[in-house]
Amino acid sequence: MDNSNTTHIKREVLVRLIRAFINQEMGNIRELPFQMRPKNGDAPYRCCIYKERAILRQRAIAGLGVSVETDDEMTSLNEYAKQSLERTAPDENILTVVDAACKGCVPSRVYVTELCQGCVARPCVSTCKFGAISIKDGRSVIDGEKCKNCGMCMSVCPYSAIVRLKVPCEDACPVGAIHKNEMGHAVIDFDKCISCGACVGACPFAAVHEKSQIIDVLKQIKAGKKVIAMLAPAVVGQLPVSVNKIAQALVDCGFSQVFEVAQGADVTARTEAEDYKERMEAGQEFMTTSCCAAYNELVDKHIPEMKPFRSETRTPMHYTAKIVKERYPDAVTVFVGPCVAKRKEALKDEYTDLVINFEEMGALFVAMNIEVANCSDYEFADKASKEGKNFAVTGGVAESVKVALKEFPELYPTCVNGLNPKSVRDLKGWAKKGACPEGNLIEIMACEGGCVAGSACLNNKRITTKKVHEYASQAECINDLPDTQNSQKTTK
Repeated sequence: MDNSNTTHIKREVLVRLIRAFINQEMGNIRELPFQMRPKNGDAPYRCCIYKERAILRQRAIAGLGVSVETDDEMTSLNEYAKQSLERTAPDENILTVVDAACKGCVPSRVYVTELCQGCVARPCVSTCKFGAISIKDGRSVIDGEKCKNCGMCMSVCPYSAIVRLKVPCEDACPVGAIHKNEMGHAVIDFDKCISCGACVGACPFAAVHEKSQIIDVLKQIKAGKKVIAMLAPAVVGQLPVSVNKIAQALVDCGFSQVFEVAQGADVTARTEAEDYKERMEAGQEFMTTSCCAAYNELVDKHIPEMKPFRSETRTPMHYTAKIVKERYPDAVTVFVGPCVAKRKEALKDEYTDLVINFEEMGALFVAMNIEVANCSDYEFADKASKEGKNFAVTGGVAESVKVALKEFPELYPTCVNGLNPKSVRDLKGWAKKGACPEGNLIEIMACEGGCVAGSACLNNKRITTKKVHEYASQAECINDLPDTQNSQKTTK
């Protein structure tokens, strides 16, 4: 489990919010920062308890599902709690920046350190194509106005004296959707943002926050609705217990039933296999998968020329929620997963109502004093294949399509293992050319390693990848299971 300080702080805020809801004490939420940082107490992370209280207050606002950007600092937390209790739908913008926690990092740039020896060869000067480097007082100096941050000088310096100063959130964003404002604090451009969550995982101050929907879920449970949890395949290995125990713990929290999203992944695999076969027979050069919500946002916002090559198949979350709604039309469907982008997808999906992540799931267990290891083993009503359960790791989706395709031979899979500026450029190039030199079925994973590397994951991706494979190996092949739902391609 992730034991970082930021994870502990975020979880403690969520636990307190959940307990306040359960104990009908939402009217006292304003006291939360003072309870966590009492008078004369320590300030373990910041300059003083007042700074830490300000940050905790904003974390509570995000935990209540409200945008910190709208906070005027005069509105009481009690008022935000009231808003969370009265709203009927989550906000469209799923991320918010806790500006009190934002460090205000120095601008990203290439920088000459004191290791510079002022060598006679001066390879940095001769290599720079932009004339940005000169020698002053016997050392190299970079003109920020001329520097293009290409990094060529870094690669030729014999002393490794030139380094790149990074802003973690900006450096992680594959589409340049986050930048600093005039105050030096991070700001998200939602017109560009693809909701991949890279900035959430990259910020060492946890300044970029998901706006939680945990109160929305608890309201539905309290209202006596049939609330059904849909567990993403990446849940395997997040806690040191079986998936069946996690599912039972969710039932003990008040969920009516639990479905494995791997069941919907089977529908996705079968449908993508059909889609791929039709496209190849029609002479199309390649097809990309469409199960990653962040990739779908990337195509819609930044690479529209890729749309003809993207499968029209919907995601495992969509198909799982559809199965649930067909059986229980009045049910409230709640996706439980590691992914920021699923919150955005759920706002558009006709069958998915709400989303909570693994961090919120863990906080729910703590708040309700549930020892997951002591829970009984939940029995899932439906079986999912080993291919569907492997959707959570890089390569799993392509392999699932390959198996579901059966005898069709011309399949050459390749994976885009993580979205970054380079992979985005590659995708744009393939779309423009109408051909991919790497293969004819391209699996796209926004997170390097797959869904097990999502920003809300609780365990190391190396460990969870192994656990996913072990869990999947116990299941049957997709071709040996009945097709419980006719696959239907739906245009995105």
